[in-house]
Amino acid sequence: MAMIPPKAALADRIAQGRGVEPADLVLKGGSVLDLVTGDIVQTDVAICGDTIVGVFGEYEGKKIVDVSGSVLVPGFIDTHLHIESSLVTPFEFDRCVTPRGVTTAICDPHEIANVCGMEGIEYFLDASARTLMDIRVQLSSCVPSTHMETAGARLEAADLIPLRDHPRVVGLAEFMNFPGVLSQDEGCMAKLSAWQGRHVDGHAPLLRGKDLNGYISAGIRTEHEATSAEEALEKLRKGMRVLIREGSVSKDLVALAPLLTERHSPYLCFCTDDRNPLDIAEHGHLDHMIRTAIAMGAEPLAVYRAASLSAAEAFGLKDRGLIAPGKRADIVVLDGLASCRAVRVFAGGVEATPEAFAGRALIPPVARHSVKAPRIEPAHFRCGGNRVETPVIGILTGKIITEHLTFDIEPQDGDKRPDLERDLIRIAVIERHGKNGNRATGFVKGFGLKRGAIASTVCHDHHNIAVVGADYADMALAANRLSEIEGGFVVVEGGRVLAELPLPMAGLMSLQPFETVRDDLVGLRAAARSLGVVLEEPFLQLAFLALPVIPRLKITDHGMVDVDRFEVMP
Repeated sequence: MAMIPPKAALADRIAQGRGVEPADLVLKGGSVLDLVTGDIVQTDVAICGDTIVGVFGEYEGKKIVDVSGSVLVPGFIDTHLHIESSLVTPFEFDRCVTPRGVTTAICDPHEIANVCGMEGIEYFLDASARTLMDIRVQLSSCVPSTHMETAGARLEAADLIPLRDHPRVVGLAEFMNFPGVLSQDEGCMAKLSAWQGRHVDGHAPLLRGKDLNGYISAGIRTEHEATSAEEALEKLRKGMRVLIREGSVSKDLVALAPLLTERHSPYLCFCTDDRNPLDIAEHGHLDHMIRTAIAMGAEPLAVYRAASLSAAEAFGLKDRGLIAPGKRADIVVLDGLASCRAVRVFAGGVEATPEAFAGRALIPPVARHSVKAPRIEPAHFRCGGNRVETPVIGILTGKIITEHLTFDIEPQDGDKRPDLERDLIRIAVIERHGKNGNRATGFVKGFGLKRGAIASTVCHDHHNIAVVGADYADMALAANRLSEIEGGFVVVEGGRVLAELPLPMAGLMSLQPFETVRDDLVGLRAAARSLGVVLEEPFLQLAFLALPVIPRLKITDHGMVDVDRFEVMP
């Protein structure tokens, strides 16, 4: 195992920076992209321990690494993500993503917190001290996200305040309950009051005008839910830092790319929010965002600023974001700015090699055996009611915002059946934390599914069981199978399981290497396509259909939720 160097002594940093002593490590022969001026300058980069001490000159070093012909840029910073959505542990996420140039990840562990509360947050804080990349944690502000769902835990301000000054905590995580902020809900006000003057991350999809002013006035500084350039520009003008998101489902880069200019870039950052290992393998992580933005015509200086310097400044991480003396030695060695392919990556002065990840002291998983749903029968998916007029969740490809559609569906023998001709299939959410056994059913349009069923315990943010299907017996089999494998993803057809991915840690994360998870996702996608599914990422798309803080129509274990009215529909 490559040892992480200690924080270099002050005297050593000064001496090595002056060049009167050889640097611990020197990168020679490359050119540095200066994110202040935009110049590309050929220079040595001298490193003492975990800190850059010399640039724009020649240096001698105890160790020399030849990076001739390469361009060096600061390590990338993912400004908002849920590592749980990578479906692997923080250690496997580190091994998967750091070699692509991501050296800092600002993580909100609210997925696992919604299953097991403070135990999940403390797991991430402990894990973050053992990873090569620097994982910083934001304390989850909305567990659960609203009163219209059943989560496995509830966190109030008093639960979070003891961790407020933890050295790895950067602030309060995305404040999803924006109606609660605007209505001055007591619990929301307690959390916001406790974080006044500190970083509070936002989450306000489609919020505009004076309501947006009120939301920002609560002290909320950053926001990743803008889905149009107009919305993002209003948020920028009102003082927010906008985090451009490109996840496995939510894809906002194309819409917001026109804002990626030298003028705007100091106030823009990149994030992935939710991205799985298959998408990372096929397309990339922040490196994918960078090369895509440049290919669309964005200025490389603006893009690389958003990926590092602007991100560091937005979150108060003053020790990184530039290749400059005194900054953390987070450096990505690229074969070119446009291609953004990492040849070598250094995180805190340690090169991200296989040896650097091997033999780390891992910590035991938490939240095992967390799926406690009652046994499900096919009849549980019947959808009664005499009204022909029926609300239907309409999927918008590439977005987690949904449409609130209405279709006439005639009851047959007391049940509104799936209508495959119109792509109206059954969706259900089943409480799985052992709290109340709630079940709710409805309709969704956009999957294209013609037979069988798909089920998941990755179900934002309460992480109950979500299942869609054309056949009730297959839906019951899929839901029950999730209890047997401690959660995950299941695809069923004709009474048999076609593919599955167990996620035994909180029903969210695999204990297998990321390569295994990636390969299993290939089989799951193929199985879903065999049922007629037309969505590129049906599993995470399903997960977001249960998130009642994203407009317009969603479903939880309480029922269908009209998000615009912020109420469960009768």
